[in-house]
Amino acid sequence: MSSTADRLATAYSDAIEALCRVTPKGWYAERGTARAAITHADVPSLNNVYDLTSDPDLGSLDELATEVARQVPHWSIMVRGEASTSLVDLAARHGLRERSVLPLMACATDDIVFRPASTQQTSIRRVDAAESDRYTDVFTESFEAPEGVFGSLMGGAVLDTDGMTGYLAEESGRSIGTALGMQAHAAVGVFNIGVVPSARGRGLGRMLTEAVLRDGIAAGADVAYLHSSPMGRPLYESMGFVLVENWTMFVAQ
Repeated sequence: MSSTADRLATAYSDAIEALCRVTPKGWYAERGTARAAITHADVPSLNNVYDLTSDPDLGSLDELATEVARQVPHWSIMVRGEASTSLVDLAARHGLRERSVLPLMACATDDIVFRPASTQQTSIRRVDAAESDRYTDVFTESFEAPEGVFGSLMGGAVLDTDGMTGYLAEESGRSIGTALGMQAHAAVGVFNIGVVPSARGRGLGRMLTEAVLRDGIAAGADVAYLHSSPMGRPLYESMGFVLVENWTMFVAQ
């Protein structure tokens, strides 16, 4: 595994730890090289047991998986690269038999392709904790998720925490998209890029991503990273992002 990938894995892990320490129902634990990060959102990827080293500590993963399964009904196990047969068996013992690939993409900030300033009437602005409810509502609509599924994930002091910046896209007084930037180790992570269904297809996802990146660069980041969905990957590739490595996640079927 490359040194860049190692650095980004550390930045991701530290960002998720920071989130779990400030989100209202968050819980975080370490055992060996394994980590457990619970937000109590009703989304498996947001309640995660993971080991991002090149040689995952299966015993510690197993112990933390048992603890996490006691706390939340929907959770996941995540590792970098291909999962070993032993890891597949461990996940199955905990009822996690569905496997998916998470592409980790990155771009040096000097290589990011920014689009010329848009002339459309959409604004992107930062938001603080006073608007966490509005942010959560738009986030939920953008991901077409059931009401309440994200719980208090973005509540409390999250949007006032150093290194975490939330954004809303707005048009004609209506909030139509979200983004979240998380900064650690001079790397900016791009999260929560979402646009409500009625406003898609007009480049707002790119505008939101660029807002995160510009602020990340201003704060000292020299590299940006994200986990891309199949739908979003062409956009990120057009901005200069390339695949660094694939991660593997296990959830219940």
